[in-house]
This record gives sequence, C-alpha cells and structure tokens, in this order.
Amino acid sequence: MSVTSTVSFKVSATLAAAGIGALIIASGALAQATSSRMKGLQLSNDKPIQIESDKLEIKDPESKAIFTGNVKVVQGTTTLQAGNMTVFYKATEGATITSGNADIDRIEVDNRVFLSSGTQQATGDSGIVNMTKQTIVLKGEKVVLSEGKNVFVGCQLNVQMDTGEAQLEACGGRVQIQLDPQSRKQN
Repeated sequence: MSVTSTVSFKVSATLAAAGIGALIIASGALAQATSSRMKGLQLSNDKPIQIESDKLEIKDPESKAIFTGNVKVVQGTTTLQAGNMTVFYKATEGATITSGNADIDRIEVDNRVFLSSGTQQATGDSGIVNMTKQTIVLKGEKVVLSEGKNVFVGCQLNVQMDTGEAQLEACGGRVQIQLDPQSRKQN
C-alpha cells in the first residue's frame, strides 16, 4: 500500500510568453502555519527576456524550439537555469518562434532546474508549464521551495496559475516544511 503525503497552499505564479517564453514558478507559505506570504517568483511582460544556451535548434515544422546545454533565462530579477528547455508553440499561419509572434503551448525543462527571484528559489529535476491548462508542474527526487529560512520539500509541486492554488506532494514519503519564526508578521 502506497501512502502519499500532500500539503496544499496558495501561491502566486506568472508566466510570460513574450518572445520565446520562459518558465516561472512561485511558492507561498502555509496560511495556517504562518502569517507571512511569499510574493512569488515572477516574470514581467514589460521587460526583455534573455536566453542563453550551448545550442538552439528550431524545428518550425514540429512547432518547437530546443535549447540544450547550460540554459539560462533571465528577465529582470528572475532567473531560470536548466540543462535543457523545449518550447512548444501552436502551429498557426505565419507564426514562427524566430519572429516572436508564436503562441506558446507549453514549456518543458529538465536536467537540474533552478528558479530564483529575489530571496525566493525553487529547484527540481524537471518541469512543465502548460499554457492551455494554466498549470505548472515541477518534479524531482527532491523539489525544494524556499524564501529566506522558510523551506518546503517534496517531490512534485503542482500550481494552478489562474488561481494560485498549489499542492506539494511527497510521493510515498512525507512533505517537509521548515518555517523560520522570525518570518512571521509582527503585530
């Protein structure tokens, strides 16, 4: 019999699909455990996105762009790093990834995913952003969300972007949370 430990909480998450697009994930503190809220890792639609990788392969007939080797995406104070990133876009007349007018369907990242914005960080082995379903899934043997000394550990984080609802799963073990008492809002 398999036992799965799950914790649910509110998060703020934003995905910017300008240009090639980028993945972003956010975390929020448990409302029941602390009154402090995590603001969320986010991208802004009004700032340029810079993407670096060892290789870029554009496959317009397959409606995808594949970034491989030391992928780094930066927008403002937000950074995404991964070994690989594949951007899948919807095949529409005249839309290409190089023209910047492609409508992104989903983004997949893998090979040690690291997200950072200000004091917040998230790490995992792989991630998928589904623009159609407005979901973000970050998976790994150990998925870690942190802001300062507040740390959330599981193996899969599911975020519903339109509502900010999130669920951290432990996949057979237990979800681990460490909250810094100094992060509580002082009255």
